[in-house]
Amino acid sequence: MSIIEENAVVLFQGDSITDTGRNREVSGSLGTGYANLIASQFGLKYPEKNVSFLNRGCSGNRAVDLERRWQTDCLDLKPTWVSIYIGINDTWRRYDNNDPTSTEAYYSSCRNLIVQTKERLDANLILIEPFVLPVPEDRRAWREDLDPKIIAVRALAEEFKTLYVPLDGLFAAASMKTGPAYWAPDGVHPSAAGHALIAEAWLKAVKA
Repeated sequence: MSIIEENAVVLFQGDSITDTGRNREVSGSLGTGYANLIASQFGLKYPEKNVSFLNRGCSGNRAVDLERRWQTDCLDLKPTWVSIYIGINDTWRRYDNNDPTSTEAYYSSCRNLIVQTKERLDANLILIEPFVLPVPEDRRAWREDLDPKIIAVRALAEEFKTLYVPLDGLFAAASMKTGPAYWAPDGVHPSAAGHALIAEAWLKAVKA
């Protein structure tokens, strides 16, 4: 039985990987990615729990952008579960726009999100680590920037005893069978199968 309680409100937060084209005009729109898959599969398995799912992912966001909108897009919604998946843009902007985010700044922003959520809502937290795959090959160089950020997320999960989804390792393992492009054609944005991988790992974390 899943640890998510009856009448829970689950909020997904993040960047384009979470956003996946959700309709901003419809509060309950979940987009076409892992958030929608999770809600679909959880709702099918546990209809009696009457759990609500919300998606407030925003394409292009970095951790600091989540901080700026946390009051409106998290705290005001009063979720009982908050899933935070952020970080690849904190790395990507260093390489495509010469606009880096230090690991320290990333860690500080993520920690602030967690502290606010715990203190203001006492909500349960699920942290999802960012991933990158070597498609195209130059993405390999991003490891220098992303790996310390992944370590930062793991440290926060340990400190706050949150649930944790180790996506970077899961995508790397899956790629051994098929090559990385099958799971993320540009190394960042998951394919349909990639979103299913995220959903499966997330549901496993909540014992669903």
